[in-house]
Amino acid sequence: MAFVQIRAAKEGDCGDILRLIRLLAGHTPRSSLCVFIPPISVALRADGFGENPFYHCLVAEILPAPGERQGPSIVGYGLYYFIYSTWKGRNVYLEDVYVMPEYRGQGIGSKIIKKVAEVSRERGATIQALKRPEYVALDQGCSQFRLAVLEWNKRAIDLYKALGAQDLTQVEGWHAFCFEGEAMRKLGGK
Repeated sequence: MAFVQIRAAKEGDCGDILRLIRLLAGHTPRSSLCVFIPPISVALRADGFGENPFYHCLVAEILPAPGERQGPSIVGYGLYYFIYSTWKGRNVYLEDVYVMPEYRGQGIGSKIIKKVAEVSRERGATIQALKRPEYVALDQGCSQFRLAVLEWNKRAIDLYKALGAQDLTQVEGWHAFCFEGEAMRKLGGK
């Protein structure tokens, strides 16, 4: 197998990231509920690669072995952003981690998750980490790495537990809620 590189996404990767987001959406049992903002490719660029990005992204790229004809190809991604807990301080939240089915079982998802965790180690590295987004949670001084998984995705749940994650649904009884669309407009008085 060719070498797998986990690296910070570049603006030019947005087409591949969007392709993978659509593949991920197609794998969810409720994929009909996945509604993309019409200009999602524009939003991905603006929101992830502007002066103050809303999110950061890592990509898993297969580098061909010497002599192979095809170029590098992006086969997975991890999209994350920073949040704040009043109890624990800085946190990183992994919104999506996805690896194409034919590349699963090779440790690529674990490599993406570990790279996100790597960045939260040292608070003193904040300026460097902003310049080098491939260092995420540890280098940003984060105390927690959070993510959510659908209950049907047993393989992912097993992976997260094997990597040391706690299931907060079981441990603390948290429920996730979302205001969206009309409910959000009503809440905001519009």
